[in-house]
Amino acid sequence: MEVRKKALILFVGSFQKRKAGFTYLNDELIDSLVVLNWNIIAVSTQIQRIPRLFDMLSTIITKQRQYQIAKVDVFSGPAFVWAEVSAWLLYILGKPFVLTLHGGNLPEFAKTHPNRVRRVLSFASMVVTPSKYLCESFISIRPDIQVIPNPIRIEHYPFLLRHRAEPKLIWLRAFHEIYNPSLAPRILAELVAKYPNIHLIMVGPDKGDGSLQRMLSAAENLGVKDRITITGPVSRDQVPDWLEKGDIFINTTNIDNTPVSVIEAMACGLCIVSTNVGGLPYLLEDGVDALLVPPDDPKAMADAVSRILAEPKLAASLSENARKKAEGFSWSKILPVWEELFQSLISKTQH
Repeated sequence: MEVRKKALILFVGSFQKRKAGFTYLNDELIDSLVVLNWNIIAVSTQIQRIPRLFDMLSTIITKQRQYQIAKVDVFSGPAFVWAEVSAWLLYILGKPFVLTLHGGNLPEFAKTHPNRVRRVLSFASMVVTPSKYLCESFISIRPDIQVIPNPIRIEHYPFLLRHRAEPKLIWLRAFHEIYNPSLAPRILAELVAKYPNIHLIMVGPDKGDGSLQRMLSAAENLGVKDRITITGPVSRDQVPDWLEKGDIFINTTNIDNTPVSVIEAMACGLCIVSTNVGGLPYLLEDGVDALLVPPDDPKAMADAVSRILAEPKLAASLSENARKKAEGFSWSKILPVWEELFQSLISKTQH
């Protein structure tokens, strides 16, 4: 018997990495929906900004009779423009759409551009964010904003309880200034005398803003360059293999929201040491499933790492509680929420 296809949804976001075999949350959401017989159009795979914007707008117009609803990702900075113009065009065409707010810097962006952000949020039929932090930041504009967490495929992340942590550190982000990768060698320099066998693996792509070079220069000046392994970009399915090589995950970021990399580390049972910026205090509970420290403070972060290495009970407790929390971010729990949201929006369009 032929399975009846569900409605067609237009996803408006950045999909250029999919061509190279790298999948992200939107890609996984699309793949999961397709399995459940939803129809999807995803735009855009264009790398350059102008062709990407043109691709998005032309698809919104030319495919308007095909899709019933749309989903538009919103980021701060230059990327806000394509969300802004896409949202305006969908609104003009009378197409219902969901806005998904991303990025720890979006609240600061909204302070600088309040009218633009307020207008975009007012166009949307529904507004979603993966973060309680962003929800609280924008609830005065959209009281109906809904939190749907960033999920992971929990079954892909083998759990290892860290009964006694070793000085094996993992860093997993893009090399970009907002993630402050240069803090990592400064942390090592604080710890190397006490832990001469300490080693750090840094996993992630170079975003080309010079932060990788600055990190390497700092590492060389501090005499810890030979204690750092840099992997470059890795695919999503390779992440668990790298995470299991460490016991302590250091998150050095200056700006953040609800990073999937931290949730992935929690799922594997790593002991988390993170800055307490942006949405991280909404995700992590200090002393329960992570240790939180002020941003750009190598001594505070090194002291937190030392605590974990010196206190096996603390390490085991952080590891176990991190896994328990990560299990709440599984696709099996999050995907039905997305389906219900899309179906609700479609039902409204049919009345």
